[in-house]
Amino acid sequence: MAYGTYRGLFQPEWAGPLAKLLVLVLVGYGLYQNRHLKSLYLVVLGLGLNTLVILANGGHMPVSLETLRQARVEGWEEILRTRADAVHSLLDETTRLPFLGDVIPLPPLRKAASLGDLFILAGIVGVVVEGALRAGGRRLPRRQAAFRVLVFLLLVWLFLTLRT
Repeated sequence: MAYGTYRGLFQPEWAGPLAKLLVLVLVGYGLYQNRHLKSLYLVVLGLGLNTLVILANGGHMPVSLETLRQARVEGWEEILRTRADAVHSLLDETTRLPFLGDVIPLPPLRKAASLGDLFILAGIVGVVVEGALRAGGRRLPRRQAAFRVLVFLLLVWLFLTLRT
């Protein structure tokens, strides 16, 4: 829907909120099905914070231009000013709950993140750690478990840095 909005096929006023609703339903279902993983409660908290700021701002996640500059993300100023993006809107003086918007620069990843995004990331890392420690249902020796967690976290870090 975001690409279709960018190309002018959909109106951002309804495409953005509809896309977010579909994502919430699908992610919510996945979280519910995996509620036995305790780290996913951080994901739920992050998703809740992001949903709150999105609902408070008419279905769009506010993003700060200064944060985008600090994160070395280019080419979004005109898109945000013309509201051509179905997902984001420009953070300004009318923005509600601005501290929950995309106001945290992540220059190594060339991303702007929100507090909710950080909770979601922490929850995903926690799930990786939980999975590494369970290792087929048997308890691993402490050194082997620590090594496995370190390897999994290194792989997550590599994935995040290489995709930019």
